[in-house]
Amino acid sequence: MDKILKPDEILEVSLDVAEAKAKGGFVKLLVLAVLAGAFIAFGAEGSNLAAHGLLADPATFGFGKALAGAIFPVGLILVVVAGAELFTGNVLIAGAVAVRRVSVGAMLRNWGIVYLGNFIGSVLLAWFIFTSGQLHGGADVLGAVTIKIAAGKVGLNFSSALVLGIMCNWLVCLAVWLTYASNTVSGKIAGIFFPIMVFVLSGFEHSVANMYYIPAGIFAKTNPTLVEAALDIGVTQQQIDGLTWSSFLGHNLPPVTIGNIIGGAVFVSFAYIAAYGAKAKSAGSEVSDVNSLRDDIRKKWR
Repeated sequence: MDKILKPDEILEVSLDVAEAKAKGGFVKLLVLAVLAGAFIAFGAEGSNLAAHGLLADPATFGFGKALAGAIFPVGLILVVVAGAELFTGNVLIAGAVAVRRVSVGAMLRNWGIVYLGNFIGSVLLAWFIFTSGQLHGGADVLGAVTIKIAAGKVGLNFSSALVLGIMCNWLVCLAVWLTYASNTVSGKIAGIFFPIMVFVLSGFEHSVANMYYIPAGIFAKTNPTLVEAALDIGVTQQQIDGLTWSSFLGHNLPPVTIGNIIGGAVFVSFAYIAAYGAKAKSAGSEVSDVNSLRDDIRKKWR
C-alpha cells in the first residue's frame, strides 16, 4: 500500500537523504553520477528524436515541445528508480546545510564529484549518439535540430540563462521532492512526470541536460551535411560559428548552474524549512510509518 507523506514529513525525509548523500564515498558517487549524466542524456536524445520534425517547423513547434516534454522525464525516472546521483537533485543538500545537519564542505564535495560525473556521462552519450550516425535521422533534420537547440542555448545572455536555470531546478527539485512522498515506484514516477514535462515544455535551462544538448550540437556541427541541414531550417552561420566548447563552458554552463542552485535551494529546500521547520514530527500512528520509510532511505544511501 502506498504511504503518501505530508509536506512536513517529506522535509524530514529530504534532510535524511541529504545527510546520507553527503557521506557517500568518492567511487560510489562518481560512478552513480556518470550513470545519472547518461540517464538524463538518454531522456534528452529520446525527446529530440521523437519531436525533431515538429521542432523544425515554427507552425508545430509547440506540439514538438509538448512531445519532447512527455519523453524527457524518463531520464529522472531512471535516476530515481534505478539509483544514481544527479547534481540538480543534490542541490537539496543545501537544506541540510542550512539546519546544520551537513557541513558546507561535505555539500561542496558531493556537488563537485557529482557534477564531474554528470558531465562525463552526458558528454559520453552525446559522443555515442553522434558516432552512431543517429543524428542523420529524418533526412538529417534530427542533426539540424540538435545544432539549432545547442546554438540557441549558447546564445542566451547571462540573465536569461540564470532565470531559466532558476525556474528549471525549482521544478526539478519539486519532482524529486514529490518522489519522497511515495514509497511505490508508480507513485514516484507520477511525481516526476508532470513537473519535468513542464520544465521541458517551457524551455527552461537544466545544467546536466545541457551537458548533452550542447556537446551533441558541437559534435554535429563537425559534419558538413548536418550543418547544411541546420542552415536549411533557419540556423545562421553566425550561430553555428558561435557554438563552441568555450561558449558552452564559459557562457552557458555557469549562469545555468548558478540558477539551478538558486532554484532548488531557495525555492524548495529553504522555503519548506521556513514553512515547517527542520524537525517536523508527525503525531500518532503515522510516526512509525514515517520512521520506517526514513530507515529504508537511510539503508539505501549507506
